[in-house]
Amino acid sequence: MEDRWLGIGRAAREVRRWLDRAAPLDSTVLITGETGTGKGVLARELHSRSSRKAGPFIHVDCGALPEGLLEAELFGHERGAFTGAVGARVGRFEAAAEGTLFLDEIGELPLRGQTRLLRVLQDRRFERVGGRTSLRLTARVVAATNLPLEKAVSDGRFRADLFHRLDVLHLALPPLRERPEDLPLLVGRILKRLAVQTGVPAFDPTPGLLVRLAERPWPGNVRELGNLLERLVVWAQGTQLDVEDLARFEPRMCRTHSADRPDVEPLEAVLRETGGNVSRAARRLGMARTTLRRRIRAAGLEEMIPRD
Repeated sequence: MEDRWLGIGRAAREVRRWLDRAAPLDSTVLITGETGTGKGVLARELHSRSSRKAGPFIHVDCGALPEGLLEAELFGHERGAFTGAVGARVGRFEAAAEGTLFLDEIGELPLRGQTRLLRVLQDRRFERVGGRTSLRLTARVVAATNLPLEKAVSDGRFRADLFHRLDVLHLALPPLRERPEDLPLLVGRILKRLAVQTGVPAFDPTPGLLVRLAERPWPGNVRELGNLLERLVVWAQGTQLDVEDLARFEPRMCRTHSADRPDVEPLEAVLRETGGNVSRAARRLGMARTTLRRRIRAAGLEEMIPRD
């Protein structure tokens, strides 16, 4: 199973359950979710678990299709169909054959393309540009977007009939910020993968680092988490990753709105729970005692440390 749906929380379990039920079917699929939640990876997982896995997986980035050549890209063209068409060309729909056609960023498709796509999905047939032969659409169609299509429909930017044609099996992928209970497992899996890629032993995240990571909003979701952990691994010192490693790249993560006082709420909670025992608190936070004492002084928490 792909790393980004690893987890023990309800959201991760629901994604895996949906995938188990949807993959064997031929129904059209619409996947929605924020950037970095894994829409493209889920589409490939659907294909690899389906009866169509021996066929091609054709990925179409609808936002990157030039509007003037959109139909030729999707449906192909015959020789002489337009200026520059020196030979016949197979389009993405035809190339998908008995496999899966993945229409990524479907919300970016221009209205003209939406109209043509709707007709093809309704009739399950299409023609190459400049051609007269009717070809069958035999691939399974999977679409994805990070845009709220319902709003695009109400704004007149997306056809309502096309939306309903695509919205047969719908999965809204949850953002990482709604899955805090899965973060430790995700971090561990990503660090193990990075160890294989870099040829170094896997780093252990300290509890303090996991606390910091759980506080982030993660607008880039699991993709952002992976990128951040890779930066930490490349520049890490020692065998563990802790808050100090994170602060090297994003010092504001260790500060409150005040420019000169560290964000010490998790640190203060650990000191309270350990009775101000620096050694126990340092072990709990996964940092050196000298580092912890420095942070205690900077935070003005010396009064929490019992005096001999």
